[in-house]
Amino acid sequence: MKKLLSLLAVVLIAATVNAQKKIAVVTFFADKQVDMSDVNMDAATLAADLADEPTFNLKPLVDKFHDRFFNEYAKKFPFELLHETQVTGNPEYQNFKPEFAPGVTAARYVTADGYIAINHNYGRKNEQDMLKLFKEADGVMFVFITFRMNKGFGVGGTATTKMQAYTNITLYNKEGKKVFSINENANSKKKGMMVGGVPVMDPDKVLPMCESALNELMEDLDKRIAKIIEKSAKKL
Repeated sequence: MKKLLSLLAVVLIAATVNAQKKIAVVTFFADKQVDMSDVNMDAATLAADLADEPTFNLKPLVDKFHDRFFNEYAKKFPFELLHETQVTGNPEYQNFKPEFAPGVTAARYVTADGYIAINHNYGRKNEQDMLKLFKEADGVMFVFITFRMNKGFGVGGTATTKMQAYTNITLYNKEGKKVFSINENANSKKKGMMVGGVPVMDPDKVLPMCESALNELMEDLDKRIAKIIEKSAKKL
């Protein structure tokens, strides 16, 4: 009995310590440029044309993923998230100019309300600057989603296409060390078409595929995210 009580005490102390950890989510965005490399086309031109099309509006999808993340996934983390306004309401954050890969600008991305697009995969300056900016936090987290069109079954120039949604959720601790990086993807149930070897790129057709893929991705995360992050608290 004494051993059991001691064990429970250790668990409670550990839980209390972990609950005191605070993490700042410093970006939340989607890339408007769909990866077209799998359909063997002039991918850059097709993707750029779609990204520039005003009716290709990914904002509702970003908002859907944002709400799921903060209302459901956040509850499974072994730490607390700073209130979003502590990040988005910070004047230094709003004036921050992140580094992007050559030829890429912020216009390529659509963000959740108040956030700026920051890609932690480009160099290390972006995450280091965020850690300096949010010194009150025990770490910073980057969240983004991208989409990729994949070729399905077909003969000759006629084939089906599917959309794949991918998310990257990465956490760095105060020392700038990566605590975890969640990389998950899922394919859409909705399908598109390639006709004459050219995928149908009408936003009215592509957007439902993106939403379908994102829905599948969120369902997968519901099942997996707790297991993925259960060891993360030890590295904070």
